[in-house]
Amino acid sequence: MPTLWVALGGAVGSVARYWTGLAAARAWGEAFPWGTLTINVLGSFIIGFFATLTLPDGPMPASANLRVLVMVGFCGGYTTFSSFSLQTLTLVRAGDWPGAMANMALSVLLCLAAVTAGHMLAARLGTAPA
Repeated sequence: MPTLWVALGGAVGSVARYWTGLAAARAWGEAFPWGTLTINVLGSFIIGFFATLTLPDGPMPASANLRVLVMVGFCGGYTTFSSFSLQTLTLVRAGDWPGAMANMALSVLLCLAAVTAGHMLAARLGTAPA
C-alpha cells in the first residue's frame, strides 16, 4: 500500500513542479533557473514543516501512509535536484561560472534555510495553546 501513496503523491508533486516552473519562467524569465530554485526552496520548506508537524509526538501526528504520501511521494515528485544539476552544468558549459556558482550557493543555502524554517514553524505550532 505505501507504494500506491508514493505514486499518488509523486503524480501530484510532479504536476505542481511543472506549474511552479511555468509560473517562475513567466515571472522571472529563463536565463537563470529561478523555477528550479523556487521549487527546491518550497519543497525543502514543505518537507521540513510536514516532517516536524506530523511526528508521532508532534502537534498533528499523522499516519505513516500520509507521511509517505507527502514526504516521499509529493516532495519526491516536486523537488528537482536532477534538474538543478543539469541546469548548473549547462551554465558551466556556457561559460557562465558566476551563474553556476550562484545557482549552487543559493540552492544549498536557501533550501537549508527553508527546511529549517519549516521545522521551526511546525515545532512552534506544537507549543502553541490549543
